[in-house]
Amino acid sequence: MTVRIEKKIKGYTVVTADDKAKEAARLAAVPADQPDDNVIQMHERIERPEVLIGSTYKIKSPLVEHAFYVTINDIVLNAGSEHEHRRPFEIFINSKSMEHFQWIVALTRIMSAVFRKGGDVTFIVDEMKAVFDPRGGYFKAGGVYMPSLVAELGHIVEDHLKSIGLLHDPEMSEHQKALIAEKRKQYEGRSKKNAESALAGLSSAADHPEDIEVTGEGATFPPTATMCHKCSTKALVLMDGCATCLNCGYSKCG
Repeated sequence: MTVRIEKKIKGYTVVTADDKAKEAARLAAVPADQPDDNVIQMHERIERPEVLIGSTYKIKSPLVEHAFYVTINDIVLNAGSEHEHRRPFEIFINSKSMEHFQWIVALTRIMSAVFRKGGDVTFIVDEMKAVFDPRGGYFKAGGVYMPSLVAELGHIVEDHLKSIGLLHDPEMSEHQKALIAEKRKQYEGRSKKNAESALAGLSSAADHPEDIEVTGEGATFPPTATMCHKCSTKALVLMDGCATCLNCGYSKCG
């Protein structure tokens, strides 16, 4: 086949059999775990597909009258291959509270742009969770303290990134798990013992702590529990004269 050359030839070389052998040896020396050039990573030039999969989360804060509904849509890259993974692509927030409309639109557009840029987008979680409302924060269901609406939005993004495998919870050691289980068991035992004493007339009902119901790996904590500054959960109770967290095992006495 004849090929017409339109440009001026500046130089040429002949590929010999030895050159081909050297190239084959070079390719064979590449580590097997090196990323494949054909694997598509997230970047801003990827066009939005017609359909995206996503999840919607609800924020009900005492700071606002109406709830916020947060929708995060993901794009699936390298679908059907061993390199298939989901990455966040865009975020929307809907609410009847129009007084927050401006900053909501600005924030979601910036976050969507960060998602589409690719790379490590997990930094956005820590940045948002560190935002504090000068008017004060609030406790959400479960006794977890939220310093602001933006911080709760950061927690939602964190939960979503964990659900798609982009973030992972640090594993507790067996010693930590055993310590927390022991503290909860001690508190439950003391509650039952004091309740029995109260029924027998040996002490008043006010002398024994509230009941705690452990369900699975979580727990509902006593209403009078205070916030633990380590895990930001309202689970700090007084046990044997020492402030102890029934959620993370923190103890003021060490």
